[in-house]
Amino acid sequence: MKHENYYTKRNIQDIDKLAELIESLPSFCEDYFMGIESRTSCQTRLKYAYDLRIFFDFLCKKRYKNFTVTELTLKHLEEVSHYDIELFLSYLSRYSFNGRMLSCNESAKARKLSAVRALFKYFFNKEMIKVDNSAKVATPKLHEKEIIRLNENETSELIGIAESGSGLSAHASSYHNKTRIRDTAILTLFLGTGIRISELVGLDNDSFDFSENSFLVTRKGGNQAILYFSDEVKYALQEYIAEKSNDPKVPEHEPAFFLSLQYKRINVRSVEILVKKYSKIVSPLKKITPHKLRSTYGTRLYHETGDIYIVADVLGHRDVNTTKRHYAAVSQDRRRSVANIVKLRNDETPPSED
Repeated sequence: MKHENYYTKRNIQDIDKLAELIESLPSFCEDYFMGIESRTSCQTRLKYAYDLRIFFDFLCKKRYKNFTVTELTLKHLEEVSHYDIELFLSYLSRYSFNGRMLSCNESAKARKLSAVRALFKYFFNKEMIKVDNSAKVATPKLHEKEIIRLNENETSELIGIAESGSGLSAHASSYHNKTRIRDTAILTLFLGTGIRISELVGLDNDSFDFSENSFLVTRKGGNQAILYFSDEVKYALQEYIAEKSNDPKVPEHEPAFFLSLQYKRINVRSVEILVKKYSKIVSPLKKITPHKLRSTYGTRLYHETGDIYIVADVLGHRDVNTTKRHYAAVSQDRRRSVANIVKLRNDETPPSED
């Protein structure tokens, strides 16, 4: 099936990257990644490998200075104390790797700790190490962040700018006529359905059923779901289809729905750039990304329906608590709307100034 080809190809690339990373890790990591293969996606394992690479590099810089990463053994892992792991979390505030200075915020630290814990837990459960000191380390406190999203006027203005090109730089304007209809369709689909960037990039020509206003997406983890869109989204998509059908340069057998200027499947980075290009004109302080457009849709959908379960289902959240945390929080808009609800006086007469 054509729709699976993009994800199959991406999976093969991730498997190759993972195999390359494993070569730079301690030998016991090969057993670990093989052991968790049946219950994790390749993308999850790849993220774990990147995080563990930083952890083992830290150990060789601070704990085992006479060893290289590939020389570390399970005996070394067993000797790592909870203090060493706490030091690792502190180290992540500012560290060097491959000649670059890097830093992690609290959520990035929590993700790396999660990768380290999973490794320790695996070998402890297999009785290949006697202690799991990672379990003694507290997760960094994560502070709730205000959801960054576009308001209704900004949403309308964003689509308007994609259509007109108003406010673009001279360089961006020179390309705008070639990408205007495509970019409008991409932004409209994000704002009208809340799909992830990976889901959008993976769409094929045969992913859509316009008689039902529906389309097929491949979710995180590989599961597929049918989602629905409005007539407004339908119009933007069909305009793009019409433009492609009249362009003789579009390859006859290219299955991808959204194409780059090179007439290949558009990639994630290109979509991120086009979202930034238009959104910085509308709201330069908000730093809007494709995920923020997803947040815009999720917040609007929750405010309109009040149904957290339908929001979780449409967005593809496995855990409704994720949805509650991001979309059911009291927003600035709702705080403002209740400002005058509580009355302090029985009558309408304002207090005397005498």
